[in-house]
Amino acid sequence: MIIIKIGGGKEINIEGIIRDLSTMREKFIIVHGANFFRDELAVKLGIEKKNLTSVSGYTSVYSDENAINLLMMAYAGLRNKKIVELCQQNGINAVGLSGLDGKVIKGERNKGIRINENGKVKIVRDLSGKPKEINDFLLRLLIDNGYTPVLCVPIIDENNFAINSENDDIVNVIQSVLQADKIIQLIESPGFLDDKDNPETLVKRISKEELNLLEEKSTGRMKRKMLAIKKLFEKGAAKVFISDGRTEHPISDALAGRGTLIN
Repeated sequence: MIIIKIGGGKEINIEGIIRDLSTMREKFIIVHGANFFRDELAVKLGIEKKNLTSVSGYTSVYSDENAINLLMMAYAGLRNKKIVELCQQNGINAVGLSGLDGKVIKGERNKGIRINENGKVKIVRDLSGKPKEINDFLLRLLIDNGYTPVLCVPIIDENNFAINSENDDIVNVIQSVLQADKIIQLIESPGFLDDKDNPETLVKRISKEELNLLEEKSTGRMKRKMLAIKKLFEKGAAKVFISDGRTEHPISDALAGRGTLIN
């Protein structure tokens, strides 16, 4: 079993990813983002995006009702169905699901995010939370009968409301149940860069023991990613590939070691 996490950037080569996946013999699940489409749609609708940075240094998007509506349109709508369409065109019998559908990804709403504002610590509450469990019966039913799940936010909270969540955390919950051998994360970068602004500083291999140090050195969303990857190994992952989703053959390149391998 392989978990494929597809970033939501504009330049991600979805067509190339799906073509590569159509040649794979192993079963897989797709978890995807759509941040470019969300931000583009927000501009068209005149909705301002707000980022939050916690006192611990982790960055997330402030999720109010407008933000959830954008997720439903951009993630569960346009991006999800485009990926499903491409899968069908390439012989992959895909089923697109948000976390709401069949309660496939259940979470718990955040009690509040502690941020610094004007030198003071403030608690911000929004429609976001942590995934806690998956409907593994539904996922296994699909996978065992030849269907490929294509998953995205929003997920469903303890009171059956839609909430936003981090895909890295969703992948962790899926991994804890399905015990995938490999996790492939496709991003708009050659892999993990020692200098985020210099593509020539690609780190080809990282041991799982080095993740604590990298988390301390990282900032913003990469800091969150390092924490999530560390948790993947705690949940039984054998290999994590971080690779360029913009190339002609993103999956093949990742497995051939053209990005960053963490093990």
